[in-house]
Amino acid sequence: MNLLIGIIYGLIAQVLTFIQLQGNIKYHLMQKYPILTILSSIPISICYIKSVEYIVRYHNGQIWPSRIIGFGIGIIVFTLMSIMLFKEPVNVKTLICLLLSIIIILIQTL
Repeated sequence: MNLLIGIIYGLIAQVLTFIQLQGNIKYHLMQKYPILTILSSIPISICYIKSVEYIVRYHNGQIWPSRIIGFGIGIIVFTLMSIMLFKEPVNVKTLICLLLSIIIILIQTL
């Protein structure tokens, strides 16, 4: 259960980070809402902290798996969000990176 909760927190954090950083390119959030954009980093940070906490707990105190799983989640979220929000084309390199990220997560969790 700790792993699932950690992954969910990680997914939320990565989606919010994408919106905060790359969403600024599309929606100019920093220009329109600078204070809200900056303040959004607080709940994002809490989500990252909770994600690491739960994944480390699942791995009996080891911190390395949380970093690797977080990296994999980040690649997956970035790929999906860039396709959905920016209509980025999916090429072979993107598919390979996506597949490798899934494999990395599976290696760390199984």
